[in-house]
Amino acid sequence: MILISHRGNLNGKQPDNENSPDYIWRAIQAGYNVEVDIWFVDGKFKLGHDEPTYDFPFELFENHFSKLWLHCKNVEAMVALNEFPNQHLLNYFWHQEDDITLTSKGYIWAYPGKQPIKNSIAVMPELNKDDLTKAIGICSDYIENHEK
Repeated sequence: MILISHRGNLNGKQPDNENSPDYIWRAIQAGYNVEVDIWFVDGKFKLGHDEPTYDFPFELFENHFSKLWLHCKNVEAMVALNEFPNQHLLNYFWHQEDDITLTSKGYIWAYPGKQPIKNSIAVMPELNKDDLTKAIGICSDYIENHEK
């Protein structure tokens, strides 16, 4: 099972810390993949949920690209990642309230409440007590509650 920390959260929402570089590092060091919200503004990548808040630390790309699930928050981020050198190594996607979307690596990213879907990533399954029997991964604010 792929275990993905939602915005760096491990055991509940912490809006003041979400998407901050230190918070993301902490989740990676705890052994989890991390879904991060990424923007591209004025020629730079930024992190943040509702707005571009933090500078993007490129050490994340360089050292931990395989653990990052990059949720593009504006069209410019999607285009910039699609043109990024070695973009084929990155796993990025765009979604809002779509039932499912495909990531650049071909994973099915399923909106909360849409399970069971074979070979999908179940997003926030705790919200709807989703059936996870067909999922290959979970993205949650409470990822520590799921077995490694």
